[in-house]
Amino acid sequence: MDKIDITIGGGGVIGLAVAYLLSLHLPDRSILLIEKNHKYGQETSSHNSEVIHSGIYYPKDSLKARLCVEGLRALYDFCKKFQIPYRRTGKLIVALDNSEIPALENFYQKGISNNAPDLEIIGRNEVRKLEPCVKGIAAIYSPSTGIIDSHSLMSCFHNQAKMRNVMFVFGREINYLNKSPEGYTVGVTGEDFKILSRVFINASGLGTDYIQNLLGIDPLKNNSKLRLCKGSYFSYQGKSPVNMLVYPLPHEGLSGLGVHATVDLSGRLRFGPDVEFVDSVNYNVDVGKAVNFFNSAAKMIDGLELHRFQPDLAGIRPKLCGTGIRDFMIIHEAASGLEGFINLTGIESPGLTSCLSIAEMVRKMVYEYLF
Repeated sequence: MDKIDITIGGGGVIGLAVAYLLSLHLPDRSILLIEKNHKYGQETSSHNSEVIHSGIYYPKDSLKARLCVEGLRALYDFCKKFQIPYRRTGKLIVALDNSEIPALENFYQKGISNNAPDLEIIGRNEVRKLEPCVKGIAAIYSPSTGIIDSHSLMSCFHNQAKMRNVMFVFGREINYLNKSPEGYTVGVTGEDFKILSRVFINASGLGTDYIQNLLGIDPLKNNSKLRLCKGSYFSYQGKSPVNMLVYPLPHEGLSGLGVHATVDLSGRLRFGPDVEFVDSVNYNVDVGKAVNFFNSAAKMIDGLELHRFQPDLAGIRPKLCGTGIRDFMIIHEAASGLEGFINLTGIESPGLTSCLSIAEMVRKMVYEYLF
């Protein structure tokens, strides 16, 4: 049986960032990444808003807050170093009337307590100066928020890791995972061999429940069961009336950030995502939602026309079950008798922004275990 030091299950942006960072800091260790799809980043990582968040929304001292703020800086630095396309567009979170001002101020204070950079509350006149078509009586202005070409980012992680001898297996799903005194025996579909890995990192996104079940972890008892949350997007055909990101106040419990406006690197305007809990993965966009998207967007932005809203893409977010705001779960499961198993569950937004800071947290766990 072949022996590997570290195996990563999942080739989304998180798994790729982990592979890159581990290969950088542990060059003498053998690292394998296994991805069930035929290419990296085919699920949540390529079906999202591609926003670099600044850390406004999340509870103080949560992993989401800390890793988002750390990840923002790390991601911008990485983009500059490796020439990944990105743009600091800036962002407005808009209060439409006086009833929304207390909530706006609450999110501003959250952002300040999280050390989100350069935030300010601006009034109607300042909003109109920045974005003449945006409605509202006040807004949180976040100049550090931006957008990124997530495909170029993942390609760079993959290429950098491969250059440092990380091994990649695509198109094979893990179908066997068992703990032994020497580590983890890993088997995959379509192959009759198994490998023995000292460390296994569960970065499988939508598949984290599946991986946990293979190891005998009950996600319900572990408080880590996922609920699939579908978000659809509509693109706007024609010239965009805005240049920066425009958000409403988020949904209660952060089930979503509201149907917001993003302008991609080519200048194309897109609205979404909405929130729809589903039982299975389905990326179809219901054309009948166009009216709802238009009505939501028209509350924030003047001059939009319904006929210009066209179905675009959909994504599935791996949200943790339960009430309230659930944090990322990034745990070395040693207390469960699974030494060397690092479990990443519920990695939704701001996962893309936090990819490098999450990877650094995992790197430290791996280093502490191996050394």
